Amino acid sequence: MKSIFDAVSQACSKLVTQHYSTSFSLATKMLAPSIRGDIYNIYGFVRFADEIVDSFHDYDKLFLLNKFEEDLQDALEQKISLNPILNSFQHTFHKYGIPLHLVTSFLKSMRMDLEKRIRLTESQYQEYIYGSADVVGLMCLMVFVKGDEIAYEKLKTSAMALGSAFQKVNFLRDLKNDFEDLNRTYFPNTNLQNLTEEAKNKIVDEIKADFKLGYSGIIQLPREAKFGVYTAYRYYFKLLKKLQDTPSSKIMCSRIRVSNPQKFRLLVKSYINYKLKLV
Repeated sequence: MKSIFDAVSQACSKLVTQHYSTSFSLATKMLAPSIRGDIYNIYGFVRFADEIVDSFHDYDKLFLLNKFEEDLQDALEQKISLNPILNSFQHTFHKYGIPLHLVTSFLKSMRMDLEKRIRLTESQYQEYIYGSADVVGLMCLMVFVKGDEIAYEKLKTSAMALGSAFQKVNFLRDLKNDFEDLNRTYFPNTNLQNLTEEAKNKIVDEIKADFKLGYSGIIQLPREAKFGVYTAYRYYFKLLKKLQDTPSSKIMCSRIRVSNPQKFRLLVKSYINYKLKLV
């Protein structure tokens, strides 16, 4: 029965989320059950595409990404795929009417990661952030507002800002790995061979502005989505604060993390604020 296959497909997307990101998985658990599965479906799709360009170094990445995109196109057209991740994603895509241009922009940014060395100009940086982060925030927003186009347009700008903030925090945290292992430099006009405190603080200030705009949208989200998104916001803001307090030289030598006890305390505080309607 197709329903069994769909259930298995969505379970695969949930499994991908749990194995690849404990923080995102925790935040997703705080969403209402009515929308939780669809966020797993979106994450599974973007995670697999990202893994192709970031992790599969012993394989032909271009071939794999081309095949993944071809299979995605078939899945969206036929409304089924034997790839369980794409099958679950196409279900969410059609259920909420996710605009195709968001998916196209995402895959374009993934292709940028296939370049031998990425040193982005300001315009390329903005384009990459939009495709790799903003559109993911917009896909999730379509789920949060359950396809309501009026609510979507109202919260669109803040959702993009929050997506940007999350991505830029990841970039700042992963500077060492991106630069040394993947030959990537995402932040424009930044010398990673000699990262100064001034350059780091400029990046931090940029991210804080994104967080401020993103928070203005969080407080307007439907109740089913608010707690989960707020939890993710608190986690990433905490991570940014740790990066801000870490000397720039150390950021280039180690990967800064939020410990599990800190994550638990953040979850408790987020829940209290949510229940007291402080957010």
